[in-house]
Amino acid sequence: MLNFFNKEKKFPHIKEGEGHPLILLHGLMGGLSNFQALLDFFPKKGYKVIIPSLPIYNMPLFLTNISNLSKYVIQFLMEIGIKKATLIGNSLGGHLALIIAKKRIDLVHSLVLTGSSGLFEKAFGDAFPKREDYEYIRKKSQEVFYDPKIATKELVDEVFHIVNDRKKGMKILYIAKSAMKYNMSKDLSVIKQPICLIWGKQDHVTPPEIAEEFHRLLPHSELYWIDKCGHVPMMEHPKIFINILEKWLSKFDFNHENYFCKI
Repeated sequence: MLNFFNKEKKFPHIKEGEGHPLILLHGLMGGLSNFQALLDFFPKKGYKVIIPSLPIYNMPLFLTNISNLSKYVIQFLMEIGIKKATLIGNSLGGHLALIIAKKRIDLVHSLVLTGSSGLFEKAFGDAFPKREDYEYIRKKSQEVFYDPKIATKELVDEVFHIVNDRKKGMKILYIAKSAMKYNMSKDLSVIKQPICLIWGKQDHVTPPEIAEEFHRLLPHSELYWIDKCGHVPMMEHPKIFINILEKWLSKFDFNHENYFCKI
């Protein structure tokens, strides 16, 4: 489990390295540790890696929705003086990245989406059926990955405790519902930033056809596949994910004030 290097109360986050900023946005049931491999790698390659802790469980219930989460991330970027960052989002984090890219072009140089919501996803639905059934939660957690062994007992225990905590469970459902309502199919054509789509071929939460649809609707996107991989590629195949991402980022000259593409 990652610990915060910066425990500043308003915007707790991890920050390592110097250079072009990479902002890592985790999913609804994910956490900062999902990005451990990227945090270990990219600061050594001349990038500033920043992982904000999304306040999923800290907002008042009536404000708990994807729009207010996106406003939080915008405020966070402004507070720490970040402009023209690359937003890297998994699942809900990808959805947030798309909303921010549409609303604040000044803050976003490019996007990396992996298993992103925003068009469609298979979630728990309107409730957590059998939430007190540990085996059911274990099975649902395993379905996120191609290799069920990635869903360790520690991970399953964490999900089980979240969905069985009444307040946390309610907030998860509120955000999930708001994300499903916030469909971005009509918004994607106006997002002009370069976009890298990295998708697991066996993603059952946001299936491959969703990646194809993102690729079709986003005018400046490139699509990369990882085989034998589910919904969280940076956890399941971190080396392959990093290799794809590093090569894609190398197209840009981040030393130039306009961050132009070299090819």
